[in-house]
Amino acid sequence: MPEVPYDELRWEVVRGAAGQLGEQPAGHGRVLSGVAVDFPAASGGPTRDGAAVFAPDLAVLSREAVRGGRGRFGAAGVEAVLEVARPGLEPAARAYAHGGVPVYLVVDPAAAVCTVHTAPSPDGVYREAERVPFGNDVFLPLGGRTVVLRTDEFPTPGSDPGVSRGIVDG
Repeated sequence: MPEVPYDELRWEVVRGAAGQLGEQPAGHGRVLSGVAVDFPAASGGPTRDGAAVFAPDLAVLSREAVRGGRGRFGAAGVEAVLEVARPGLEPAARAYAHGGVPVYLVVDPAAAVCTVHTAPSPDGVYREAERVPFGNDVFLPLGGRTVVLRTDEFPTPGSDPGVSRGIVDG
């Protein structure tokens, strides 16, 4: 079977995770993809209007999250971030930790593993990390509740994304 392109893998992970996370918050907030979030400029990365701005693959926002004057959410309203592994995520990871995002989940289709980073520190690092192989559930502590993310249908480079979910080309 040929390798599946990264963008296709990323889309499948984001779509699958968004569906699961969207079902579970039950009035606790929103799950958005590619939404711009302001982080403290000291965290590094690209800056706009004095803030480091990142648009994570998925962001779980608290019910209290609101857009600021620049139309972007602030780091304080972010309960969790999900990124699909790719080169160059280090500045974003530092920004998420520096901004106090409690849960940073990296999904790596090539390694078939999820890494849950918790315990962010103001110096831009997560002090705890748990690796969860695909096929096992990931338990995400979000705002006083635990959300379960099933990984058994996450795609890998040698898989055929969408087939088990009933997606039909055409």
